[in-house]
Amino acid sequence: MTFQITVQPSGHRFECETDETVLSAAIRSGIGLPYGCKNGACGSCKGKVVEGQVTHKAHQQRALSEQEAADGFSLFCCALASSDLVIEAREVSGSTEYPVRKMPSRVAKLDKVAPDVIIMSLQLPANEALAYRAGQYVEFLLKDGKRRSYSMANAPSSLDSPLTLHVRHMPGGLFTDHVFNTMKERDILRFEGPHGTFFLREESDKPIVLLASGTGFAPVKALVEHLIHLKSSRHVSLYWGGRRPHDLYMNELCEQWAMILPNFRYVPVVSDPLPEDRWSGRTGFVHAAVLQDLPDLSGHQVYACGSPIVVDSARRDYVALGKLPAEEFFADAFTSEADLAQS
Repeated sequence: MTFQITVQPSGHRFECETDETVLSAAIRSGIGLPYGCKNGACGSCKGKVVEGQVTHKAHQQRALSEQEAADGFSLFCCALASSDLVIEAREVSGSTEYPVRKMPSRVAKLDKVAPDVIIMSLQLPANEALAYRAGQYVEFLLKDGKRRSYSMANAPSSLDSPLTLHVRHMPGGLFTDHVFNTMKERDILRFEGPHGTFFLREESDKPIVLLASGTGFAPVKALVEHLIHLKSSRHVSLYWGGRRPHDLYMNELCEQWAMILPNFRYVPVVSDPLPEDRWSGRTGFVHAAVLQDLPDLSGHQVYACGSPIVVDSARRDYVALGKLPAEEFFADAFTSEADLAQS
């Protein structure tokens, strides 16, 4: 059976099969609903069901609370239509500009830049390129239909260079154990992409806050490189947080940006430094450091990427407390299999 979905306020319509999620049907139809993880963990695809009924596949309660569900909100990445629907969602212009493709790639280089971080460089087939927006991600296609998502860490303006991804080791992880223990250069990997609506809103001239934790720096790096490519004059503040100084594995690059780029500021934050680290910089929670420096975010855009707890805390403290308009908060929460296993 096929249901008709109508999006407000745009009036766009698309068809949805009973066995596909509302988000999957929208992507297939070229409708730019916002989304991140596609598995019910991050909440980026949350919208309202104005008319009709949906049922939800498994998802995390922090992404959609019982009260939100009772109020008519839905996670469209997990929502199966039970009737024709009228939904309310903020569409993302340009999110469907580049087609999603399945491509082979060859591992060109594995560079261990921290005890638990490898920068993986992928070489695409000759005369092939992946068109994407800085900040988007690809999904590696593994055995048994499993997928693992990683953001591109270089801007699309460098399409003649290998695609780079930042991989953090999750002990026991199906993919990251392979990357850290058995993967070799010249191995072949297949991926699908680009995915996601975490990318620069170029129509705005508002000052930007880039908030990254851990390997959430990867898409943020791509955003900075894209801003450099655009010769943008927008003011940019990059806050990058880690538990120990070595978690800021490209700290020198960020310091170089701060030295050579006008209107660019870099604030590294370490939450749990040890005495032997001899850390003399900012400490505490990285999202809190932003408010210490910028208590009024009303005129800014915030791009937050990294662990769910950092993204959720930023959303709560910036948006829910009225310091930042909700429509100016853009996020990509890096969810692991352990995150998905939580109720």
